[in-house]
Amino acid sequence: MGVADDTSDDHGGHGGHHLPAVEDWPRGFGEASWWPFITAIGASGFYIGAALYVLGRGDSAIVGPMVGPGAFIASAVLFLGGLYGWLYHAFVVNFWEHGTGEHDDSTLRLAMILFLGTEIATFGAGFVYYFFIRAGTWPPGNLPELFGTLVIVNTLILVVSSFTLHFAHTGLLKNNRKQFLGLLGTTLLLGVVFIGGQVYEYYEFIVHKGLTFQGAVFGSAFFGLTGLHGLHVTLGAILLSIVFIRGLLGQYSAERHTSVSTVSMYWHFVDVVWIFLVVVLYVGAEFGI
Repeated sequence: MGVADDTSDDHGGHGGHHLPAVEDWPRGFGEASWWPFITAIGASGFYIGAALYVLGRGDSAIVGPMVGPGAFIASAVLFLGGLYGWLYHAFVVNFWEHGTGEHDDSTLRLAMILFLGTEIATFGAGFVYYFFIRAGTWPPGNLPELFGTLVIVNTLILVVSSFTLHFAHTGLLKNNRKQFLGLLGTTLLLGVVFIGGQVYEYYEFIVHKGLTFQGAVFGSAFFGLTGLHGLHVTLGAILLSIVFIRGLLGQYSAERHTSVSTVSMYWHFVDVVWIFLVVVLYVGAEFGI
């Protein structure tokens, strides 16, 4: 995702460490990594698996009932494998290579901006689906209470995490290591708490309030959008964990912080998306706005 700064020119690594992509592949792209492509194929397989699952239900099923789940599981393995390779190529190798940051910081930040542009398109597709079902009869059945204390607390947690991350980065730019690590660790903790809160919210909706993915058209939109966001928060927490560990190892300074900057961009983006989700999906759905 364009956040791997601080690597040396020795792309073979140290101590026998080996990058997944060290040759010119695909041809003409320079030193390219195939892991983003593998990750993207795995992610697209989720939608294919969901479609096959729908086609495998009912008396007029087109495919077997286990084809969809099988495709989904295979896609998950491919996605996680590609994600591991991607993170390894972008981050883990930097534990073994301690260069002087030869990459152009502006180029890496531009790469993150372009990546976030694709994320906007992904979430946009989900919101288009939601607005499409909103154009019909509303509400589509009995909706449970959506906007309550839990979502308010979760929202505050995520908003506060943006501030802690911002001031952690500010501390790093001032070479205040204690402020940087303390607030970065706080941000990571808040992200984990948010994920736990979303899991608990799912439990409440599914077990106690009867809102399921299959139960109503709103359920598919709700769990699809909030689940997609939860996946992004989880990925953000993984990135923050890597940055935090690298920070503990002293790999960042006021002059060397591109990874911190780009991961911060990603985390702030995830926070903004959540606020939009709350306004549109929680408040808007419950109060008919």
